[in-house]
Amino acid sequence: MSAAPSTEPAIPAEQSPPVLSPGQIFLRFLRFGLLAWGGPVAQIAMIRRELVEEERWLSSGRFNRLLAVYQVLPGPEAHELCVHIGMLAGGRPGGLLAGLGFMMPGFVLMFALSWLYFTIDISQSALGPMFLGVQIAVIALIVRAVHRIGQHVLLDHWLWAIGIGSAAATILGTAFWVTLPAAGLAYMLVRRGQIAFSVFVLAGAAVLARLLGADNQIEPLQNLVADQTTAVAEPALFGLFLSGLKAGLLTFGGAYTVIPFLRDDAVGNGWMTDAQFLDGLALSGILPAPLIIFSTFVGYFVGGPLGAVAMTVGIFLPAFGFSLLFHDRLEKVITNNTLHSFLEGVAGAVVGLIAATTLELAATVIQRLPSLLAGFLLFAFALAIVYLWKSKLNVVLAVVGAGLLGWLLFGALDWL
Repeated sequence: MSAAPSTEPAIPAEQSPPVLSPGQIFLRFLRFGLLAWGGPVAQIAMIRRELVEEERWLSSGRFNRLLAVYQVLPGPEAHELCVHIGMLAGGRPGGLLAGLGFMMPGFVLMFALSWLYFTIDISQSALGPMFLGVQIAVIALIVRAVHRIGQHVLLDHWLWAIGIGSAAATILGTAFWVTLPAAGLAYMLVRRGQIAFSVFVLAGAAVLARLLGADNQIEPLQNLVADQTTAVAEPALFGLFLSGLKAGLLTFGGAYTVIPFLRDDAVGNGWMTDAQFLDGLALSGILPAPLIIFSTFVGYFVGGPLGAVAMTVGIFLPAFGFSLLFHDRLEKVITNNTLHSFLEGVAGAVVGLIAATTLELAATVIQRLPSLLAGFLLFAFALAIVYLWKSKLNVVLAVVGAGLLGWLLFGALDWL
């Protein structure tokens, strides 16, 4: 007598990507790189739509778990997802090729724009007023990013206090490598109910900052009214690589968090001015690439073509490394509640760090404006675009539109 058939539903097997050759993996993710407009949210949505919903490379639940892991690790999440998914299709070589394919279009375009930027004398052409308008748009983009990141990070009054304190400390010239660990440790102690120890940690950090002084830091906000000169110190290629690596290891909470860290070296060490730094940010905003591709511009500015490569390798290395080397252990590490609390405190401090950097960059731009009213109108225009127009091309429109308006408004003022 045969057994009765089971009435329990079958458990679906975990979905897996198709078997692809190395060349096919590279081309698949190169296509993502060519279409990577609109920042990380749009990039992640594109990857989810095609590889999860349409082609079933992996399940929605697994994709969500991966995204949660990479959101609390440094580096651009979209790029790290590509590396991880590429590994599912072709092992570590597949992950490497997927990451290279995703970043390659942005790198090539930024490299070409960097060469063009230094070929043309911007200050003596119509591009001068245009780039001033674009710099104003970049300030608006960073303001929007601070708001968006803060909504997801500053979830209680302690984190708000950490963010505000971090902003104040940055404006006063405190090194981020003092502020960030102190913030993470303090919040971890608060979550454990050890508020007195938390206050002791912050007081110790304040004393340390006082002892160290601000000799090696970017000038506080009140000193930015002075005109900045061109780069005065040129690091070796290995120095550019290390600068990029440091920034890549500290990009918690999204690509915009790399701005204060890379600026700390690029402007703080006299490699370039704030205006030139903003130009690099502006160029990256109109490219299909993670925002941190502006590191290629910084490297090119300081060390030419080889400097661009060195800086880019350094800043993307963590994004490759975490996925290629530790993919089997990432989810276990992220379930550690103590690490969660520490990273949440660090992220809160980073929000304050970006906010302070925004004020400092804005102060620099204000000093160069022929008209404060025209500058405010351009800022309001760019801010309205990124807040009100829900499209992956809103950043491109804000940057390009502000550039054209800057050419019309500031160019006309110069002519008059």
